[in-house]
Amino acid sequence: MPIKIMFVFGTRPEAIKMVPLIKKMQLDPNFKIVICVTAQHRNMLDQTLQIFNITPDYDLDIMKSSQSLSDITSKSLIGLENIMKGEKPDLVLVHGDTSTTFAAALAAFYNKIKIGHVEAGLRTFNKYQPFPEEMNRKLVADLSDLHFAPTLSAKSNLIKEGIDENIIFITGNTVIDCIKHTIKNNYEFKNEALGKINYADKKVIVVTAHRRENLGKPLENICNAILKLSANKNLEFVYAVHSNPLVRNTVEKILSGHDNIHLIEPLDIENMHNLISKSFLVMTDSGGIQEEAPSFDKPVLVLRNVTERPEGVLTGALKLVGTDQNKIFDSVNELINDKKLYEKMSKAQNPFGDGKASERICNAILFYFGRMQKPTEFIF
Repeated sequence: MPIKIMFVFGTRPEAIKMVPLIKKMQLDPNFKIVICVTAQHRNMLDQTLQIFNITPDYDLDIMKSSQSLSDITSKSLIGLENIMKGEKPDLVLVHGDTSTTFAAALAAFYNKIKIGHVEAGLRTFNKYQPFPEEMNRKLVADLSDLHFAPTLSAKSNLIKEGIDENIIFITGNTVIDCIKHTIKNNYEFKNEALGKINYADKKVIVVTAHRRENLGKPLENICNAILKLSANKNLEFVYAVHSNPLVRNTVEKILSGHDNIHLIEPLDIENMHNLISKSFLVMTDSGGIQEEAPSFDKPVLVLRNVTERPEGVLTGALKLVGTDQNKIFDSVNELINDKKLYEKMSKAQNPFGDGKASERICNAILFYFGRMQKPTEFIF
């Protein structure tokens, strides 16, 4: 009898990282899957589902304008209650650190359903950076029965918090698995502005910045650094601007109207991966891009004061630059002018995975349910 797995997610990053696992389980007769989305993010989530031809079995459609964290959590919790009672899955799989993740784990706990946490164990040890993600991770860890840690460091964090190491499996990160589905030779961008950029002769810098802790003055500093850097006409900035009005208003006020700064709508995963592959470097406060960009041999400047992905900093693939305008400006110029440093960062090994995380997660679940021997783990 197949093991019934319920996937619950609500945002584009969660979807991107769950897709490879969904695809893997769809082909495996050991599993029967049910997919439920909260649509915490609506349009960006739908982009990803469409690209990978995934149709959810349930869609709570909770998103509303200016929604609060309480809105997301309460609506998800209440909406998932009856679905879980009706489906009675053997295991609910949640991903990462969103409010959907926390609400789904809590709903499963209330219904005494086993919980598996994909991308478990990431920590900054600062409850407000990132906010609310850091506490979501910790709360979900206490609720979960299976922990799929992407790295040894993540596993160590969980053990220090009292999690039994026998229910922790080092798998690598599923986002690396996703790359094989997205990168294409001679890719043609769907976005007209991206199609016109001279990637051969210009140094293209990809930017994403939208985290809650960067709203206000930190985001203004980031934008002012980009504005100052844009005086170098050999640079082309592509900033995929988040739909949050607090992000959009700041970015457009400072960066609109410059020929070599392209403010574009959020990109789907195919466009983003192919854009990164053609870029010179990446500036981001995103978690997922910190993991993805090293697989494309691109240096990453992390626009945050702390990161829950310290492995990338230790290998040299990532550099924490925070949100200080001068530090951002100097760090970009350093990579432009110092070829040895650029080479060192771009060639640093990606510590986050090898493209086989989904397979390892499936095997870990089969082991947990007594279907196979203990599987091998990801070793970096």
